[in-house]
Amino acid sequence: MSSNHDHTVSGEAPKRHKVEGPQKHIVGFILSLALTIIAFAAVSAGDINPTFTYIILVGMAVVQVFIQMAFWMHMKDRGHLFPIIGILAGVFVVFTMVIMALYWVWW
Repeated sequence: MSSNHDHTVSGEAPKRHKVEGPQKHIVGFILSLALTIIAFAAVSAGDINPTFTYIILVGMAVVQVFIQMAFWMHMKDRGHLFPIIGILAGVFVVFTMVIMALYWVWW
């Protein structure tokens, strides 16, 4: 009698779980740190136009969100389709609500 988990009888090699090393986490941390330093430098430099500073801050925040989702929340891996769809649906709803609020206020 062989068990269902015995791979040597069928000749099939056991599947191993791919272990992710710390290299990708270190890269994500360095990218997050660099974006934070850029945003801090943009705010601390008093010579820059405030509108340009806001654009830099929003841009760094958006890039930071994608880095956090890819490296720390592992959204880049397989099997995360439903959370990604949920996040995109939430972004769509919020974007639609902001546009509707702007139209409501302006007209």
